Amino acid sequence: MRVTIQGGTKSQKKYVRSAVKFCQKKLMPRMLGIHVNVKIADLKGKALGYCLPLVDDGERSDRPRYFEVEVCSKSKLRTLLVALCHEMVHVKQYARGELYESQLTDKTRWQGKWMSKHPDYWECPWEWDAMGREHALFITWCEKNDFGKLNWTQIDE
Repeated sequence: MRVTIQGGTKSQKKYVRSAVKFCQKKLMPRMLGIHVNVKIADLKGKALGYCLPLVDDGERSDRPRYFEVEVCSKSKLRTLLVALCHEMVHVKQYARGELYESQLTDKTRWQGKWMSKHPDYWECPWEWDAMGREHALFITWCEKNDFGKLNWTQIDE
């Protein structure tokens, strides 16, 4: 897996690189040739993160290998990294062909079934999948790297 990172602090970049590689090993260990460009930027409160598959000419659009992931630089480090884990689940979904969004028909295919209308964000099964995995990935990554006792890994009350 190739990871490039734009923006962010030196500390954010270090943790982001480590977390992306960890998520790749957990979510798609046998997939080769995945390229993720992470942008750490001010998303101006629109979202905590985004995942966009990028398709080159000649590449199968339903199994992309190039992705742009954006996470909000203004978030606390824990929030930024949980959002990154969420977006990495979307990378896995696109790369494995579980999720495909047709630009021509404005339809989405989830696990082989076409959805003619985009459901509300909170009703999207691919978001349920990502939300269900984001904290487990983050916590497992923290445990693997012995970060559990660091203040930024704790939930703010």
